[in-house]
Amino acid sequence: MDVVYLDNNSTTRPAPEVVEAMLPFLREFYGNPSSLHRFGGLARKAIDDARAAIAELLGCRDSELVFTGGGTESVNTAIRGLLAARAPRTRIVTSTVEHAATRQLCQQLAKEGFTITPLDVDPAGLPDLDALTAALGDDVALVSLIWANNETGVLFPMQQIADVCRRAKVPLHADGTQAVGKIPVDLAQVGVDAMTFAAHKFHGPKGVAGLFIRRGMRLRPLIIGGPQERERRGGTENVPGIVGMGKAAQLARESLPQMSRVAVLRDRLERGILQGIADTTLNGSPDHRLPNTSNISFAGLEAEAILLLLSEKDICASAGAACSSGSLEPSPVLLAMKIDPRLAHGAIRFSLSRYTAEAEIDRALAVLPGVISKLRKVMPVGT
Repeated sequence: MDVVYLDNNSTTRPAPEVVEAMLPFLREFYGNPSSLHRFGGLARKAIDDARAAIAELLGCRDSELVFTGGGTESVNTAIRGLLAARAPRTRIVTSTVEHAATRQLCQQLAKEGFTITPLDVDPAGLPDLDALTAALGDDVALVSLIWANNETGVLFPMQQIADVCRRAKVPLHADGTQAVGKIPVDLAQVGVDAMTFAAHKFHGPKGVAGLFIRRGMRLRPLIIGGPQERERRGGTENVPGIVGMGKAAQLARESLPQMSRVAVLRDRLERGILQGIADTTLNGSPDHRLPNTSNISFAGLEAEAILLLLSEKDICASAGAACSSGSLEPSPVLLAMKIDPRLAHGAIRFSLSRYTAEAEIDRALAVLPGVISKLRKVMPVGT
């Protein structure tokens, strides 16, 4: 199928090398890594090797990494685990532009008696560090902030945020799901206390993710029922997935210089849209963002309609909004950035990867003007 795939913040193509690395652990070396026999030991060594490769990508110790079943599980483990260790403190500081994994968990925690202090962002999607400093106090259990926004690609200044939290002696959890593999991440330098990430965002398999917990941080496990992961996450490990994640981490570390080429392609796509199609607007900071992400609003239109017509042309992108009960609601992230709802309704996210080809950009730029023109004949701008 000849698809133009510009939805890499949703998921990425598994690298061929990743698939090849996983196959032996699906076919031949299927032993349980907790078994004492040598056959199980082969699986244990594969997990150890993968953990070392991921630690090298992230600039942390092997012992500071916990494997989980997905990025959302990692977020839940980090936030609930750190909160339990910080009792009786009950206040959480988090931004208004978080991924649903954090946002919806905090909504649930509020029902359980925790106090959620929202940290606003400016129209560029960047946080107010003075407001963060003012929000911190002795009753704060945790700060949880997204590193790279999944919708706009905007990068929070995580080193500065970590410095603020460290001075206030408050643990900081960073959602690094979109950052890992796209920008350099050195956890030995950036002082976050916990960070979550997922393999399928950097050309690894789905269903496996990681959690960094800085040495010395107390964390109560979310999943109990076995001694795996140093008793921080019970359950038999997903050996093929972890092996694939380790290979993806190795490839990501080697391929980080390629992200500059991705940024060039992203900029060409962006210029072509903004200059070639009327009433279009870039959402988020143009300077502080991932090299692969562009979020553009098409005024007066619905993102869902744009995406359906693009899909008919085999072009994959995504919306900064979720379809619920048959109606398309504006993205909470874009509304938190104080973007006009008329623009937020028509926001499309284009996200590239190191596998994105120039021909895909050419195809998208050839098709998109016709799609927008067709829709605007039905709903002209300003109606």
